[in-house]
Amino acid sequence: MRAKTSLFALLVLLPCLAAAQDRWEPDIRAFEEADKASPPPSGGVVFTGSSSIVRWRLAESFPELGARAINRGFGGSVTADAVRYVDRIVVPYKPRTVVLYSGDNDLTTASTPEQIAEQFRLFVSTVRAALPRARIVIISIKPSLQRWALVDKARAANAIIARHAKAARDVAFLNVEPLMLGADGKPRPELYVEDGLHMSPEGYRTWTAALRPLLR
Repeated sequence: MRAKTSLFALLVLLPCLAAAQDRWEPDIRAFEEADKASPPPSGGVVFTGSSSIVRWRLAESFPELGARAINRGFGGSVTADAVRYVDRIVVPYKPRTVVLYSGDNDLTTASTPEQIAEQFRLFVSTVRAALPRARIVIISIKPSLQRWALVDKARAANAIIARHAKAARDVAFLNVEPLMLGADGKPRPELYVEDGLHMSPEGYRTWTAALRPLLR
């Protein structure tokens, strides 16, 4: 009886696991369909990660890149999702530079700072294996008004990620936290929209100014 119960539980669980695995498939397929209609140039800069990437108006921030700025962010994702889809959202474009922003959503999971940092390390090693000449820029997990209670977890993860980046070849770590805090040591409200999590145009201007030198 116990074996039958376990088998039934597995049969019930499998569709749920498949659904979790396929959560981002529509987003990834949409990218692929867009590429068929209008193939991006190779040798550009691929931006990937979570909603802070999705909302980034790259054409306005980096007009000098033109079509070579390729946005492949998918909102709500965690860093493991970026790792999983590297071969479909990064590798096909043969970019000279890959920019990753992720980790915001990882903070809200049970993952430890060490586990979060390990996903970033996996992303770098996966990209490096497929694109040995590409430069990788990792933007630190940002502080935010909404998730200020998790700032210590973010800082711990960022510290480990920064060490991994320093030890790796052609990997830059951009720490945006000092740029986003005011004199009181708290997030600057003008850098965020009403939800206190996503960034305002001023927030993106701040990131753009810091990132641009790393893309040259």
